[in-house]
Amino acid sequence: MPENDEIIRLENVYKIFGPQPRGRAFDLAQAGVHKNEVQRQSGHVVGLSDVSFSVKKGEIFVVMGLSGSGKSTAIRTVNKLHDVTHGQVLVDGVDVQQLDGKELQAFRREKMGMVFQHFALFPHRNVIDNVAYGLKVQKVDRAERERAARRALRLVGLEPYADNATSELSGGMQQRVGLARALASDPDILLMDEAFSALDPLIRRQMQDELMAIQSEVKKTILFITHDLNEALRIGDRVCIMKDGVVVQIGTPEEILTEPATGYVAEFVQDVDQGRVIRAEEVMESAEPVRLDEPLEQVIATLTTVQSTFVVDAEGKCCGLVSKEDVDRTAINGTPSLANAMRTDFPTASPSQTLNELYAEAGRGLPIACCDSAGVLIGKIEPTAVLEELGRVEALADAFEREVYM
Repeated sequence: MPENDEIIRLENVYKIFGPQPRGRAFDLAQAGVHKNEVQRQSGHVVGLSDVSFSVKKGEIFVVMGLSGSGKSTAIRTVNKLHDVTHGQVLVDGVDVQQLDGKELQAFRREKMGMVFQHFALFPHRNVIDNVAYGLKVQKVDRAERERAARRALRLVGLEPYADNATSELSGGMQQRVGLARALASDPDILLMDEAFSALDPLIRRQMQDELMAIQSEVKKTILFITHDLNEALRIGDRVCIMKDGVVVQIGTPEEILTEPATGYVAEFVQDVDQGRVIRAEEVMESAEPVRLDEPLEQVIATLTTVQSTFVVDAEGKCCGLVSKEDVDRTAINGTPSLANAMRTDFPTASPSQTLNELYAEAGRGLPIACCDSAGVLIGKIEPTAVLEELGRVEALADAFEREVYM
C-alpha cells in the first residue's frame, strides 16, 4: 500500500460515450470545452472530463452531484462496468482497466461489494439465501457461506429474519439485505451507488445511521454516490462534488461547507443546515487561561486586557471562569481570592460537537470551554463566534453571486 494508505485512485480519467470516443470529442474535452458544446460539435457525450481523486483505506468517500454530473460513471470505472477513454483507475495498486474476463471477475469478487439503488434481490430466495448468493457463486461450501451470511445479517440487525421471504420485508429492511449481501464476502471495498435514494426520508436517515454504525465496526473503504448534499455531508469523511463531468471541489464536510471553492458549491451549501456539520474545533480559539495557584494580583493584571479568562489546575483541566466583575464582587465581600471569585458553572464543549449542539450554551452569553475527553482545556469559543459562523456561508454565497453579476 502507498504511504498514505490510498486504495483507490482515478487519475486524469476521461469517459466519452459514442462511436469514436478518442476522436474529435476527446480533443475538445481535453481542451476544456464544456460537455454541452462537445456534444453539439461531435455528437458524443462526455461522462467524465479529466477526473482525478483518491480514496484512503477505511474512509467513506462520497461523490456527490446532480443528474449528469458524472458521479455514477466515476464509480463504474472502479469495477470496470465502464471502460475509460483515457486515464488510469487503480485499486490497491492494480490497473483495473487492464483486467478482462475471469481475471476481472475474480478481482471484483475478492476486492469489492456493490450496493445498488434498487435492491436487486431474488424474490424466489429467502433472506439468507440472497445474502449468501455471491458466496455460492464462488463455490464456498454451504455451511461456511451460511455462517458468513448470518454474520453479515447480524451486522445489519436482520439475523432474526434470515428465513423470511424478501417480499415480507419493508423497503429499508430490503436495502439492509442488499448491504448484508455486499458484506458477506468480507470485501475490502464497498461501492454504493445511490444506495439509499429510493427510500423514504426517515428510513433513509436510519440507513445512514446504520451504515455509520457498521463502518465503525468493520472499517471498510466505502465509495458512496449520492445526489443529496445533506447525505454527503452527514456520512462522508471526505466529499467530492462533481458538475458536468468535472470535479469541482474535494474536502471534508467542514471544508465544503465553510470554504466553498465556487459559486456552484456555495449555492448548494447555502441550503444546508450548517449547524449540523460545523464542529466546535472550527470556531475554537486559543484560551490563554490562568492557573488556579496564580496570585490574585497577577490574575487581575490579566483581566485588564480581556473580559474574562478560564482557570485551569496543575494538570491543565478547566476548573473555572473568572471576570474582573467577579473579582471586584469578591473584594467587596471581603474574601479576595481566585478560588472564591471564579464561577464553576461555565459552559463546556468537546471539539467534535456541532454548532447546533452549542447553540443553547452560546445563548448564555459566556465563553465556552473546549476540553478534551480528560477535561483538559484546549481552547475557547466566544458565544458570538457560533452565530457568526452560522451566517458566514450565506455571506459567501452572496459574494460569489456578486462576482458573477459585476
